[in-house]
Amino acid sequence: MPNFTPRLEIYPQRIAENARAILKLCHGHGIQVAAVTKVTCAHPAVARALAEAGADMLADSRLENLQALRRMGFTLPLMLLRIPAPSQAADVVRWSDVSLNSSVATLRLLSQAAAFHGVRHQVIFMVDLGDLREGIWPNRVVDALREAAELPALDLLGLGCNLACYGGVIPTTAKMQQLIDLRAACRAATGLELPVLCGGNSANLPLLAAGGMPPEINLLRIGETLLLGCSVIDRSPWPGARQDAFRVVGEVVELERKPSVPLGERGQDAFGGTPEFVDRGVRKRAICNLGRQDVVVDNLTPEDPGIIVLGGSSDHLLLDVEEAQQDVALGAELGFYPGYGALLAASTSAYVQKVVVA
Repeated sequence: MPNFTPRLEIYPQRIAENARAILKLCHGHGIQVAAVTKVTCAHPAVARALAEAGADMLADSRLENLQALRRMGFTLPLMLLRIPAPSQAADVVRWSDVSLNSSVATLRLLSQAAAFHGVRHQVIFMVDLGDLREGIWPNRVVDALREAAELPALDLLGLGCNLACYGGVIPTTAKMQQLIDLRAACRAATGLELPVLCGGNSANLPLLAAGGMPPEINLLRIGETLLLGCSVIDRSPWPGARQDAFRVVGEVVELERKPSVPLGERGQDAFGGTPEFVDRGVRKRAICNLGRQDVVVDNLTPEDPGIIVLGGSSDHLLLDVEEAQQDVALGAELGFYPGYGALLAASTSAYVQKVVVA
């Protein structure tokens, strides 16, 4: 193992193990899976593990990542998750096979771009079922689909929704039935088959596992549960999945005994906040070479259960190591399991080395 820090360790075999278990659940219910690579910036080792485990598509929010996947030789269909920017219509039809859309005006541009390049582009029309992120409001779906059905060079695959993201609305059988009913209305108005119903993301897995997913739902976009092995409803461990497919490692750059409450008159911190402090007395404190420019510091779980994450600045992670079970010394490496936000930041940061561990 190269001895440099900070680093993000990636364990593809563990990712594949998670993916096989979750894909088996989905495929057993007739549901295809678009495996989401965005939280790791489409790292090739991650994408390869998902593809080899049996993913039906690869999905990402960034066209740059989809372009990289295609140039790496991945032949699975590629889905663009983020609503396309009108100015990027040509790149959308070039680098993605399927895109999620909620605007007829943007669909017109995609249709023009696809016709110009001599390709057909597949579209899933997004409906907002109450989470208040992307999607057209349900009472306008039929009229919008009627317009979109007239556009050439587009294949309208069906309807989709997104839940448990911005608004935290939990997927339910009733929400899925609403999507099914909207498709029936759109079919009657347009004559289109609309064969795909994309019921959502990792948040739909508990509903599926509990037997509450209607059989008409046949596509899910799954990322966090595949990679981090947790239920996104409450971040509890997903049964049969591993939570150690990624590891963030920092190095101790300072070790001192200090009070646990700042001394002196206090104002805002460097990020405009006013943090609260628990007075534990004088404690052994460590600083690691990880900061907010590298990770979401409060989204890290120390491997050592005796270590407490206190917070961080741009460049430093502050830890209480008074009760650490391992020997913490200057220059020692400390490992952390990242949550979704920390993994996203570590994957994106140019200052965190990415290391694939066989």
